[in-house]
Amino acid sequence: MSKLAPTSIKYTIKAHIKAKGVIEKPDVIGAIFGQTEGLLGSDLDLRELQRTGRIGRIEVTLKSIGGNTEGDILIPSSLDAAETALIAATIETIERIGPCVAKIKLESVEDMRSEKRKYVIEKAKEILKNLIQSGVPSSEEISEQIKEAVRTHEISSYHGLPCGPNIMDSDNIIIVEGRADVVNLLRYGIRNAIALEGTSVPKSIIDLTKQKVVTVLVDGDRGGKLIIKELLQSADIDYVAMAPQGKEVEELTKKEVYKALRDKVSAEQFKMEAKNNNSVPKETKKEKRLVLQSEQKKLFKQTLDELIGTRAACIFNSENKLLGKVPVSELVKTLNTIENPYIVIFDGKVDYKLNSIARKKGIKFLIGMEKERIQTPVIILSKDDLIE
Repeated sequence: MSKLAPTSIKYTIKAHIKAKGVIEKPDVIGAIFGQTEGLLGSDLDLRELQRTGRIGRIEVTLKSIGGNTEGDILIPSSLDAAETALIAATIETIERIGPCVAKIKLESVEDMRSEKRKYVIEKAKEILKNLIQSGVPSSEEISEQIKEAVRTHEISSYHGLPCGPNIMDSDNIIIVEGRADVVNLLRYGIRNAIALEGTSVPKSIIDLTKQKVVTVLVDGDRGGKLIIKELLQSADIDYVAMAPQGKEVEELTKKEVYKALRDKVSAEQFKMEAKNNNSVPKETKKEKRLVLQSEQKKLFKQTLDELIGTRAACIFNSENKLLGKVPVSELVKTLNTIENPYIVIFDGKVDYKLNSIARKKGIKFLIGMEKERIQTPVIILSKDDLIE
């Protein structure tokens, strides 16, 4: 029978018991196991949960007065909130203990992590009070020190790996490189990150990625790219995000963290772009062989020159007739509704997303100020490609 380590307890179920007769602790524990068996299926069977350490040792204190018995029951749990609530609800279904009629009343389900946070905050205040006597820091410094103490205490562990406290409760998780990255994300309210703590991918991470929607967020360097490559080969990854070039996740500002996550790309897109980057010499040769008709080239160059600095886009049909001019911010929406677009010229960079829409709509030419290297049947040109 497993016993929960104090650091792994998330919740404590507290209940009060009244029995008409004299009962003892083994009677109560036996009734809890026996009368809840099968109520919630095999996954939430109390005996199995206790055997695997997800429910801790049940504590019972009793006192008998005048032939009747009263007492308290404590059940520690490392299950998530919903599962713990189900276990707590089953306790009240018990009607007899041993030979006696009994009633169990649920009193509370306490979040032990919340209690720990309260303790940490109070302790931090006490420590800072003593520090103030020897040197008076600013109110901002005091606030940040308290926040940092709370964040550090919020670090949890999943199979020995540092993680945020919501790693099991959240449907989405973020895989980062190290513990310092988890702490920095906690600083900005992101509580569902877990650290690899190395370049090899642990089996626990591989198993976890099969259950969650997974985003990888790594440093903006070669090491980060190698970690992404390793994860894509061994785990079930959904999205990929990177810190700005040359920066580490642990040093990012809040704005940089959220921008990196907003700019994430699907794992499939990342693989495709990596493949495209390896094919750059081949693509360059193809582009050099492309010969535009003089009328087309004149239209492309003239339109692009007129669009410089406007953040606008022009859409033409196959006869080079203008179908419309729209802000770049509305280009995607417009392309989804317009009929027979053939040429798109705009003040911006041709990227993977725009190329995908162009392919679906049958667009032949995408012309922007800049372009990404993309393997596609669409002809993609930049301003530099139109220079005489």
